[in-house]
Amino acid sequence: MDIIPAIDFKDGKVVNLKQGRLEESTIYSDDPVGMAAHWVEQGAERLHLVDLDGAFQGFPVNQALIATIAANHPQLTIQLGGGIRSAEVIEAYLHAGVNYVIIGTKAVEEPEFVGAMCKLFPGHIMVGLDGLHGMVAKNGWKEVTDISVKSLAMLFESDGIESIVYTDIGKDGMMGGINMSATCDLAESVAVPVIASGGVTDISDIKALLEVARTSSGGIKGGIKGGITGVITGRAIYEGTLDLRQAIALAKKQAG
Repeated sequence: MDIIPAIDFKDGKVVNLKQGRLEESTIYSDDPVGMAAHWVEQGAERLHLVDLDGAFQGFPVNQALIATIAANHPQLTIQLGGGIRSAEVIEAYLHAGVNYVIIGTKAVEEPEFVGAMCKLFPGHIMVGLDGLHGMVAKNGWKEVTDISVKSLAMLFESDGIESIVYTDIGKDGMMGGINMSATCDLAESVAVPVIASGGVTDISDIKALLEVARTSSGGIKGGIKGGITGVITGRAIYEGTLDLRQAIALAKKQAG
C-alpha cells in the first residue's frame, strides 16, 4: 500500500483545509517546490497534488509549480487533481510529467467524460469521489449532490479508470481517524483500486488500513474487490502526529 503525502496549493502556498472550507485554512509553507523535495527526502515515492485554486475556479491555476515539481523529481509518481475538466488540460499535465490526473467535479456533472478520457489517455485517469454522509460533493466540495458515492463509483467501474480516490469530507483535515467502514465498503463494491483519503491522524490509522490491504479475503464485510492500495495523508504529516518515514517503512515491511 502506498503512503502518499498531499500537497494542496492555494495562492502559491501549501495549505490544508478543514472539511474543504476556505475559512478553515492553515498555511504550512510558501514553498511548494521545496515541500515536495522534503517529502521525497523522507522517502515518498508518490505525491498527491491538488490545485485548490483550480478546484474552486474550474480551471488550472498552478501549472508552473506542478510542472517544476515533476521536472525536479522524474522518478516520482505524481497524481494530480483540481480544475481538470478538459482533454487539453489532461494532455498538458501528462506532457509536463504528471502520471495520473484525477477527475472530480467533471466526473459528477458529465460521467461520460470519464470514459472518453480513459480511451484518449489509457492508464492515466483516476476519479476523485468526495463524499459527505455517503453523497457525492462537487465544485471544491461547495455543493453536495443527491448521488451516492457507491453508485457513481460503480458507474465508472468499466471505463478503465486507474483507481478511485475516496475522500470523506467530514473527516478531511480533522485528524479524527479514517472512515474505515465507508472506505472498505466502497473498496468491496467496485473492482478498481481505492485510495483512501481524509482523517489520517497517526500510525494507528496506517496500521488499520494495512491490515485491510493485507487481507485478500475478509475485510469488514467479507471480501475485498479492488482493494485499498494507497492512503493520502496531509495535516497529520504537517502537524507531526504521523511520521512519514515510519509509515512508509511499515508499508514496505508488509509488502515483503
